[in-house]
Amino acid sequence: MREMQSVTLKDVDQHKFVRAFATFLKKSGKLKVPEWVDLVKNGKHKELAPYDQDWYYTRCAALVRHIYFRSPVGVGAVTKIFGGRKRNGVCPSHYCRSSGSVARKALQSLEQLKLIEANPDGGRKLSVQGQRDIDRIAAQIKQKKREKMLALAAQSGGAITGIIPPTSTTAEIAA
Repeated sequence: MREMQSVTLKDVDQHKFVRAFATFLKKSGKLKVPEWVDLVKNGKHKELAPYDQDWYYTRCAALVRHIYFRSPVGVGAVTKIFGGRKRNGVCPSHYCRSSGSVARKALQSLEQLKLIEANPDGGRKLSVQGQRDIDRIAAQIKQKKREKMLALAAQSGGAITGIIPPTSTTAEIAA
């Protein structure tokens, strides 16, 4: 019998994780979304508000991913992460931080869900529940990718090289 390998956030694609975690936050219905999210820009360097109506969920998911790798994180660090280039017309462009209010409210929303918690030294870090949810969703993404690869390999008769993981056998592929 083969042991189950643990899957972490480092094992999955970041775009797929952020989309999956944003969907998880939206489906749970527990994330408190401020009423001003459809009116606000993400920073003074932006020209327009986000087109995606669920951008707040995506921002919270990206924030959780960042906290997973670099903890502790405060509001200032979040504004620096999500900042960007401010275009000044004919003058040279300069770096500009993102909105502090959006960062603060996103951190507070995640803290209410018990996904992150306050760090005694300052900032916020991932909670045990947050770590568990992240690893569970990462494992689901990895499992979907594995099933897709095995189905593709079985469909092509195993002719595709590099797709079948080294742990699987021909009997598993045929089944």
